Formats: sequence, C-alpha cells, structure tokens
Amino acid sequence: MSPHRILLIGNGGREHALAWKLSQSPHVESIIAVPGNGGTAGLPKVTNNTSIAADDYPALVELAIKEKVTLVVPGPEAPLVDGVEGYFRDARIPCFGPSKEAARLEGSKTFSKDFMKKHNIPTAAYENFSDYKKASQYLKTIKHSVVIKATGLAAGKGVIIPETEEEAQQALKDIMLDKTFGSAGDEVVIEEFLTGDELSILSFSDGTTIKSLPPAQDHKRIGEGDTGLNTGGMGCYAPTRIATPALIAQIEREILQPTIDGMRKDGFPFVGCLFTGLMITADGPKTLEYNVRFGDPETQTLLPLLESDLAEIMEACTTGTQLLKHVPVKVSPKFSTTVVVAAPGYPESYPKSIPMQVSSTPEGINIFHAGTKLSSEGSLVTSGGRVIAATATGDSLRVAVDKAYEGVKLIKFDGMYFRKDIAHRAFRGQPSSSDKLTYAQSGVSIDAGNNLVERIKAAVKTTKRPGADAIIGGFGGEVDLSQAGYPSAPIIVGAIDGVGTKLIIAQKMNKHDTVGIDLVAMNVNDLVVQGAEPFMFLDYFGCSKLDVSVAAGFVEGVATGCREAGCALVGGETAEMPDLYQGEDYDAAGAAIGVMKSEQRLPRKADMKEGDVLIGLGSNGVHSNGFSLVRRVVERRGLAYKDACPWEGGEGKTVGESLLTPTKIYVKSLLKTLGEKDIGQGIKGMAHITGGGLTENVPRMLPEGLAAEIEVGTWDVPGVFKWLRESVEPKEMARTFNNGIGMVVAVEEGQAEGVKRVLEQEGEKVWTIGRLVKRGGDGEQCVLKGLEAWAA
Repeated sequence: MSPHRILLIGNGGREHALAWKLSQSPHVESIIAVPGNGGTAGLPKVTNNTSIAADDYPALVELAIKEKVTLVVPGPEAPLVDGVEGYFRDARIPCFGPSKEAARLEGSKTFSKDFMKKHNIPTAAYENFSDYKKASQYLKTIKHSVVIKATGLAAGKGVIIPETEEEAQQALKDIMLDKTFGSAGDEVVIEEFLTGDELSILSFSDGTTIKSLPPAQDHKRIGEGDTGLNTGGMGCYAPTRIATPALIAQIEREILQPTIDGMRKDGFPFVGCLFTGLMITADGPKTLEYNVRFGDPETQTLLPLLESDLAEIMEACTTGTQLLKHVPVKVSPKFSTTVVVAAPGYPESYPKSIPMQVSSTPEGINIFHAGTKLSSEGSLVTSGGRVIAATATGDSLRVAVDKAYEGVKLIKFDGMYFRKDIAHRAFRGQPSSSDKLTYAQSGVSIDAGNNLVERIKAAVKTTKRPGADAIIGGFGGEVDLSQAGYPSAPIIVGAIDGVGTKLIIAQKMNKHDTVGIDLVAMNVNDLVVQGAEPFMFLDYFGCSKLDVSVAAGFVEGVATGCREAGCALVGGETAEMPDLYQGEDYDAAGAAIGVMKSEQRLPRKADMKEGDVLIGLGSNGVHSNGFSLVRRVVERRGLAYKDACPWEGGEGKTVGESLLTPTKIYVKSLLKTLGEKDIGQGIKGMAHITGGGLTENVPRMLPEGLAAEIEVGTWDVPGVFKWLRESVEPKEMARTFNNGIGMVVAVEEGQAEGVKRVLEQEGEKVWTIGRLVKRGGDGEQCVLKGLEAWAA
C-alpha cells in the first residue's frame, strides 16, 4: 500500500473524527481538510484549506491534482448527492463515497422507500406526495401515527414526528407550503410511525461486500428524556445492549446485504459508508432511512473502537476490484459514548463566535470539534449549533458514559448546553441506586468492623490491670501510670493505625513521602482527641523486596509528620516477606504514644449537655480512609491516576497527586486551644473523622442520651467529595468519608466563639456545624440534616 495524500471535504465533528483516525495510519502521508475546523487544525499530518469552497467541485479537483491527492473522502451528504464522486472519477482520483445515482438513497426519501419496496427490505408503510392538498387529505383518512419526512436533504432535521393530527397538518404546511426546509420539502413521505428502539449501523462497502461497525444509538431530541425538537444528534453510544448477535445477523441477512445487492443489480453499486437507521419493532427490525456517508455523532463514537487501519479499509473499497472481503475490520470489545455540546438556543437560532477553551484530555477521552473555528487572532470560537463533543471509551458502558461527561467538563464557553442522560435507554429497568457504589461493594464492611469490636470486648476486658481499664472503642488506649505502681507518673495514651489502600495509589504514582505523613497523622490525631500530647512514634514497614529509595522516601515522610506533630520518631521495624507480599507491594503501620494531663482528659461526657456547640475543622481532602471505595470510583469512571484531576479546578494536578494529599495533623492547634485559660475548659470532647465518617466517629465522644445534630451545608466541601457524590449515595458518603471535616469539637456554647478564634489564629478553617440534642427514640447518635442535598 503506497502512502496516501488525502483530501477530506467537510468541517464537522464527523470530519474531525475521520481526520483523527486517518492521521493514525502509517499509510497516510498528509491530509488536506476543506475547510476543516478548529479541531482538525491541531491534528498531525492535517492542514486546513479555507481558500476553496467545499461545494466548488472543479476547484477541489484542481487542488487534488496539484497536491497529488490519492484518495478523496467527502464527509457530508451534500457533496455526494451533488455527484462529487463523478468529478474525481473523471480525474481518475479514487473517492470513498457513492456515485450520484447511488447517493439517491439519502438524497431522495421517495427513491429510498421505493427501493426498499422493490427489494423487499423491511420498512414502514408509506405514501409519497408532491401535492399538498392530496397529502393533507391522506392524513385525514389514516388512523395510525405518522412520521413526515421532507424527501430532500435537510441537514438531519427534516423529519417531523407529530403527536396529534393537528400537529401533523401543521408540519405538512410548514414543510410543503412555508418551505421550512427549502426545496427539500417539495416532496414529502408520510409513513407509519414505528415504535421500538432505534439503532444506527455504519457499514463499509465496495459494492459487493459489506462489513459493519457495532450498532450505535443516537439521541436526536434536544431535551433530556428524548423530548423537544429534533437535532442533528446530541449524543451517541455503542455498542447497544439490545443488538444481540442473533439480531445483528438478522439485520445483515434481511436488510444490509439485500441493500448492497439491490443497488448493484439496479446498476449503481454502492461504494463507501452506508448508514442504515433501524427501528427494532415487535415484528423485527425495520429500516427507517439510509444515509450515504458516515453518521454524526455516530462516527465520533465508533471510530475510537476501530482497531483496523481506516485508510486501508477505504482503499479496499475504492479500487473497483472488490478487495474489502480480504481486509480485516477489527473492533475493540470496549464501549464508547459521545456527548455533544451545543450553542445556546440550538436547534433554533443561536449566536456564533463565542470564545471557548478546551483543556487537554487524558487517555481514553477525545474532544471532537464540529462548529468551531480559529478567529483572526488565532483563538478558538464557536461557529455552529452543535459546537463540540466529548467521546470516551471504557470497559463497560457505565464507565464510558461517566468518562464522556468528565470530558465535557474540559469544555468551557458561555451558554453551552448538553444533555445529561446520554445512553439512558441502555440503563432502563435498572434501579436508580444501581449507579451508586458502597464501601461494602469495594470489599470493606464498616458493619463487620463494628461487629468485631463488640465481639472481642469481653476478651479484651479480661486483660484489665490497675491503671488500664481495657475498654476498647475509643480513639486511643490509656494507662494511668500513677495507678499502675508509678507514683506521680502521668497518664499515657497510645494509638496504632495504618494507611490502608491509599498505599496502592502511592505505589502507582511512585510517591511515598505523603503516605508517611498520613501514618503519623492517623495516630497522633487519635491521641489529641483525648487531650494527649504525642511525644514518641514507632513505625513498621513490610514489603516483598526492600527498595531502599521507596522505604527511605516513606520514612522521610514519617519524620515530616512527626515534626508537624511535635513527637520523636524513636524506632521502627522493616520486614522483607516475599511470600506474603507481591512485586512492589508494601504495607505500613505505626504507633504513637502521648502524655495526658488529668485536667485535660477528654471526652468529658458527664459535662456534655443539650445546646453544646459542634465545631468542625476543615480537612485536606479524603485523608486516609475510604480509599478502597475511592479507587473503585476512579476505576469505574475510567480514570488513570496520572490523568488530569477533574475536581481540582484546573490547578494542573493529576488524580493521583490530588488523592495523595496527606492527612491534616491537628495536634498543635488543638493543644494550643486546650491550653488557653478559660477557653480550653470549654472543650468537652473531640472526634477524629476517620473510617466510619461523621456518622460513626462523632458518637464515640458522646454520652448516653445525647446525639449530634449536624447541618451538612454549613462548611466548604473540597471538590473531591462533590465528585465522589456522583457515584456514592449520601448516606454512604456520610459513613465512609470525612466530607471536608477532619475533626469535630464539642464546646460549651458560651466558649464556642473563643475556641473558634484561637483555632483560626492557629491556621485552621473552622465552622459551627451543629449542636448536641436529646437523643431520639430511634437511638440515632448522629443526625445529618440536609443530607439529601448531597444527592444533587
């Protein structure tokens, strides 16, 4: 196969996708897009040419000869219906598209309906009319619902689906008398309205052989739930769930191959891409329409799934020697989704030249431009109704859909509109909660952890000795050394914890210092909530094979955390266990020991009462709990840890970098506040918000009879939690994550403002988030008011 110099005609999203795919071929030397758009302008091997009109066919031939073009690819239907293929055939330049005669399949609805009747291709019952009065009279005689189609080209909009006879008569008047679609409405087809699921199939053909891409489903209506005016397409997904292998075989046998065979027998073999619109009715698949070119936005959806060389396929179709049967058309087993972003007002009148920005895309997401162009200053602006689209692939349809909407967030312009329910028909019948994940689904059960604590309490209690009551369930464990035989000795508090599966992200990012800080934070924060000052720390590092750089980076992070907490790193243990760990895996744990002054011992449950104020201290993000669920959400959304972070607001961080933000250490600010005369005595309890979230941790400081009432809208929530809410139910969010509050402090009402003032002086973000109330009859210990807002 010799190198190709390609002339691509068109300026839409379809043409951007075609140029994108063709430019990947090693057999393509260069591509000239006439006129192209803002997206094609940035592709390798592609040059836009705006000096020639896309419908000046003699000039296009001259350009092709001058530039030694070896293959012409018309994108839109208009050039093909006009007969552009013949211009290039006369110049002996192959054209991937049908002849003018064959293009009547799309150019004339009358021709295509008569063709289907002649060749027994299943379709809806119909009648053709060029006389308005006869068409109007026909509408009065029929009982079934109808579809009214302008028989000529109408840019994908010349199809009206009236819901009443009055609407049908008005549509007929608009098309035939008022010429809403111009000369395309000189003749109409009135056909039976079919019900079922629509499918679109794009097929390559050399006139004899046909090879198809996976069935796709377009969303024509402007409004969600398939409401409102028809458009050129607001989104698409593929493959569809209803297209079983048996159904696809039936479509090929009864519709696709008979279409290609019929065209050849009638003397105008079809060469190029045949788009077949189908309705899957109770009586089987029926043909709605043909297009004689790649669909839009189906092309943007399907080409990312095509693994074969598109240029090679096109060449096989245009040689005239029926080579397509020998060329593979290999398709990825993944799913793909496209979400179209439109200008304000589309599909009716809309403004142009709106400035826009498009951020760089992570792997698996493509942005395909349609109605865009570069201004005279070289900046990107809108130039059409359907402006741009985000396409994404994934191992499941859910992943592809979620990832496509992440792509939409990379597009910015005033008034932009997009449907938020693309692929909704594929998820029909599934409960609304099916899209939401739980901590248990990620392999972690909070309930099981609580049950374990209850089960082992009796065994733990048998270890009681003077100075240590051996009661578990708090944040740290205490030993009063003065009661243990060491007169005048202080109360010692110990805490032990690990980092959890956040380590997996550190390993994938090869960044290990921040999880060292996490290890210290998880422990020392559990000490300070009991009023203790941490003074020593020990760590444990277990691995398959010791990598000195990894271990050193981790321990350096531990040392950083110890400095922030004001404690000494006094010892540790490193263990190599190749039979227990695999590859680069490692795990870590730590223990912190602190000293408590008896007068600062917390919580003071006996002093707590109704009306005590709850103060929340801001978190740095997810901290170190819930990462089994976080990782599941990231995977489900089709993101990689080195992809651009969708919740950081353009700060340039990757997903992994953001998630590795270390747990905030609250020790110094809280100890400072506790030590303030009068004000410190107002603090009655603290809760470190770790595993179990707000609902499980706040009750750990409360006495019987009282509950925490928290207003969830009273603090600023980091973007990562807003992003997680899209995939996790509100109650699950509340019992898994800190949701922006890393520490809750219960304070005497009269001391609340003073406590807040000192904490703010120490650099904390502080909010009044609720108060203590009498516990209700349901026994609920932490009531989150306004939680339903998290579902929005």
